[in-house]
Amino acid sequence: MDRRHFLHMTAAGGSLLILGPAWAQVGHINDAINKSGRQRMLSQRMAKSYLQIGQAIDQPRSDKIFTDSISLFERQLNELQNFAPNAENKATLAELRKAWLGYREVLLTGKPNARDARSVMALSEEVLVLAHASTTQLEAVSGTAAGHLVNVAGRQRMLSQRMAKFYQAVSWGVAPTDALGKLAQSRTEFLTAMKELSDSPKNTRTIASELELAQQQWFFFDQALRSSATTVESKKRFATNVATTSERILETMDRITGMYEQVG
Repeated sequence: MDRRHFLHMTAAGGSLLILGPAWAQVGHINDAINKSGRQRMLSQRMAKSYLQIGQAIDQPRSDKIFTDSISLFERQLNELQNFAPNAENKATLAELRKAWLGYREVLLTGKPNARDARSVMALSEEVLVLAHASTTQLEAVSGTAAGHLVNVAGRQRMLSQRMAKFYQAVSWGVAPTDALGKLAQSRTEFLTAMKELSDSPKNTRTIASELELAQQQWFFFDQALRSSATTVESKKRFATNVATTSERILETMDRITGMYEQVG
């Protein structure tokens, strides 16, 4: 099936994996921070799944992640633009939409291939920068500890996908020259943020328990990221491990972000 047609069918009538609550609109500022932060993650998740499809890694799950992520990004962008609380945020989201249209075009043109994968890597960075700017603007509007925690926890989702993206790009031979350095930087930022979240006085017992689970999942994800393949078989197996463990920690961090959204 043509990938454009598949995306249309998924958005119109198929099942859509939704991370977090599926509200029709943004309900409040912390909800906006959560959804805007999720846009950061989706910018990286789309690239990750594109790279996985191109290497036939973890299919058909990678196909579903790809189409679901595109649909969710578009829906949330509309919601965030409708909610935008000030002129600065409206301007940033307008820039984000322009960048998104270019990114989306490359993602959906033909089958994933090594040449276009390099463009996907670059465009995913552009979209990430703007999605992050929008999220920090919304946190500033909130001006609360809860808003900050939603931003920090939400950013962990992005970092999980970003690390996996760089791993898959290196595995395919389409990574930029600074990919390993950026992967290492993302790892450091992830660990620093996990400590901040674990030390937060806002943590409920449920949040603390979920953070412990995320720490356990991080151990396996980090092991997968550090794997070095010596054969074609092990290369695909290790890449599949990165694909699956990155999704598990993403799901946990998404739940945690939603919990911080509710602490007030």
